Amino acid sequence: MDLKENLEKLYNEISEAKESSNFNRDVKLIAVSKTHPVEMINEFHKLGLNDFGENKVQELISKFDEVNGEINFHLIGNLQTNKVKYIYNKVKLIQSLDRIKLAKEIDKRAKADDISVDCLIQINIGEEESKSGILYEDTEKFIYELQEYESINVKGLMAIAPNTGDELLLRKLFEKMNKMFEKLSSNNFDRVEMKYLSMGMSNDFKLAIKEGSNMIRVGSKLFGNRNYN
Repeated sequence: MDLKENLEKLYNEISEAKESSNFNRDVKLIAVSKTHPVEMINEFHKLGLNDFGENKVQELISKFDEVNGEINFHLIGNLQTNKVKYIYNKVKLIQSLDRIKLAKEIDKRAKADDISVDCLIQINIGEEESKSGILYEDTEKFIYELQEYESINVKGLMAIAPNTGDELLLRKLFEKMNKMFEKLSSNNFDRVEMKYLSMGMSNDFKLAIKEGSNMIRVGSKLFGNRNYN
């Protein structure tokens, strides 16, 4: 598999999506490296990629010390409270903050180390029972509650759209996310900055970019099919 070719092709597709978007936003690429070996991460790093997304804490930790150079890991999967201690000081961004119990644990660990942890609030935009995330209408209330936890910086919003071929539905959901993102961009909350709108994966990132996404999480288009062995 030619990783350089995969990356160049993806960059071209991102450029095309940006050109057909009404939003002039730079798009940050998170390469979803879950189930793929460290060698592939190092290869992509040589090609200029610095940000990699992992779903599972254990896998992230096992790769953390093996990668070459300065690599930013993003935790993009559901984070259990009892696993926070392993990664709170290792990740660039926790993209799946979705409950106060989790915020409390992150804050406690960060406070003890006198550091801040950057997080995205995960919204369950499709209201799917199988997915994590807060309800869309609870976003502002959740941010208000997070004000109590001074070691957490909210850097934006994250959503995983339903796995569907219904482009109309996807555009509608992405548009809805962007509305919340723009609304919160003029907020007066402490430690809340709408820097990233993380939405769009291998199968729907073009639509997401068209509707305002400035951070996409792409795995199979870069790494090929996942290896679950």
